[in-house]
Order: sequence, then structure tokens, then C-alpha cells
Amino acid sequence: MYEGSTIQSRRQRRSNVLMAAALELSGTSVPVKLRNLSADGALVEGEHLPVEGAEVIFRRNDLAMPARVVWVRGGRAGVSFKDELPPETLLRHVPTPRPRVLPEFRRPGLTERPLSSAERKIASEWAWRPGMDLQGE
Repeated sequence: MYEGSTIQSRRQRRSNVLMAAALELSGTSVPVKLRNLSADGALVEGEHLPVEGAEVIFRRNDLAMPARVVWVRGGRAGVSFKDELPPETLLRHVPTPRPRVLPEFRRPGLTERPLSSAERKIASEWAWRPGMDLQGE
């Protein structure tokens, strides 16, 4: 919340995201990438960002929040919302993290089924060497 302060307090937990958003200023829309989001503000990245102190409308899908650009450095800017985002609205715009799947490294198990006649023939040919008797003879 930016009630006259140019220094953003970091009281709220931030969620790292990578989503499309926009900043509206004087009837123009500046497309930005949303890098992180909290109930108080957002970190955006883009070209032709508004200057520090500019009053903007932050838009992400159906979300439209009055905000102020608190700082601009390079292609990134900090945006402070005029009103705090309600938790249910914030959660709607933060994707649920996907669980990490750890690979399972296991040796294949041995089967207990009997070999077919074709498989026995292949095994017999593979195991036979010249000068040796075939198994079972």
C-alpha cells in the first residue's frame, strides 16, 4: 500500500510467478511480465515502463488494481497497490506449485513365468559354443 511512502514495506509474502500482465497509464497499456506478486504489490519486467511515482492501473486477466510505480531500474519496476489484494484474489492469480517427482532408479525384476519354446531355442543357441555339448544331451 502506498499511502505517500516511496519505500515499499516487505511485510507480505511474495509468490514468484511468470505471467503476462499490463500497466495502464494515460489511456495506453504497457505489456509487462509479472515476476512476483504479493498482497501489497508486484515486481514487473518490460520495455517502456512508466517513470517512478506514476499512478497506473495494474491488470492481470480480470484483476484491475490502482497502483503506483515505486521504483524503476533497467527493465524492472516495483509496483505498490493502492489497496491490499484480498487473499482469495491473490491465490486465484498464483498458480499451485507442482510437486517435484524424483526419479526411481531400480533394477528390473526377474520374471517367474516359464520360457516359451521359441525363447528356450534362442537361449539354447546363444549358450552353445562349438566343441561343447548342447544342454540336456
